[in-house]
Amino acid sequence: MDVDIAVIGAGLVGLCFARALRDLSVALLAPEAPQPAPASDAPFGARIYAISPGNVAFLRALRVWQRIPEARVAPVHSMQVHGDDGRARLVFDAYRAGVDALAWIVEDAALQAALWQALEDREHCEKRVGTQCTALDVDERGVRLRLRDGGTFAAHLVVGADGAQSPLRAMAGIAVRARPYGQSAVVANFECERRHDNVARQWFQGGPILALLPLPGERVSMVWSLPERRAEALLGSTPEALCREVEQASGSVLGTLSLVGTPRAFPLQRLAAQRLTASRLVLIGDAAHVVHPLAGQGANLGLQDARVLAGILAARAPVEDIGSARILRRYERARAEPILAMDAVVNGLFGLFRSPDLGVGRLRNFGLNLTERLPVVKNLLMRQAMS
Repeated sequence: MDVDIAVIGAGLVGLCFARALRDLSVALLAPEAPQPAPASDAPFGARIYAISPGNVAFLRALRVWQRIPEARVAPVHSMQVHGDDGRARLVFDAYRAGVDALAWIVEDAALQAALWQALEDREHCEKRVGTQCTALDVDERGVRLRLRDGGTFAAHLVVGADGAQSPLRAMAGIAVRARPYGQSAVVANFECERRHDNVARQWFQGGPILALLPLPGERVSMVWSLPERRAEALLGSTPEALCREVEQASGSVLGTLSLVGTPRAFPLQRLAAQRLTASRLVLIGDAAHVVHPLAGQGANLGLQDARVLAGILAARAPVEDIGSARILRRYERARAEPILAMDAVVNGLFGLFRSPDLGVGRLRNFGLNLTERLPVVKNLLMRQAMS
């Protein structure tokens, strides 16, 4: 056998899982070479993550988080969620929760660069850059992977971290339930006239959802989930028109905005693999599940997948086959409920806040205000999001 584990995909989750493995040989297949780490004074890229404290602790334990320059990270000290009636509001506060931050905003490019650097310190990790897996041959002893460049190698277990369109998932014959939301997420960064005070803000707008997340300095990252045609029109507008639209939608809470960099848009979909495992194969991250970004939990779910699977493999008996059905069932049982719960909550909120029914509108805004007045419920929600 060439390696113990083959990790297909070198995004955030695949890199993190490869780094988290202990005492196991790994082959990491990356279709493209890693991008260089961004300069500390360079503008932030459009793709950012809100990483939960639990996952930050995980990344610290892997000696990854320490490699990210402080200039590429910002803490979230407070979170404000606004209903669509102009009055309903729910506020989460790190100080009252007794934690340093509710989440940490980090740039995708900076985090991926730190993960690649950390992998350089890991022994028995072979990086195969610029190639892809085209076929799998599975038997009771292991998996032989055939590559696009004509090469082959064998592994005891294959981990699919190759994204929402996962070719590996298709090769394994795992079906998915996928449905487009009919929205695109427009992402852009802005310089603010007023201080953001490390407050993350979100506005439900009867379907569209606008979020402004704090970046280092007086800058914010925007994620605006909009109907696809409106998103296209927004991208086609001038920088000045885009800034004025965001100012109006946010009630000018941060004053005048100035666009930094180029806005982008991503189509949104809900996706769930009907199984997380097949014979000697397991799915993690977007290959297994995709949720709406309204709760900012997509990356966190994937990192939790990596945490759990690495922990299960580390806790196995010394003679236990890492690709055995018993091991894979442990992972599937451990992740099924958290993934299902997050998907249900996110999809439920999306449906609740897009409903045009006036009675539903009153109910959802009443619910926000009620939750604000119930500390036990607020703390429960916070602890779940921070794990």
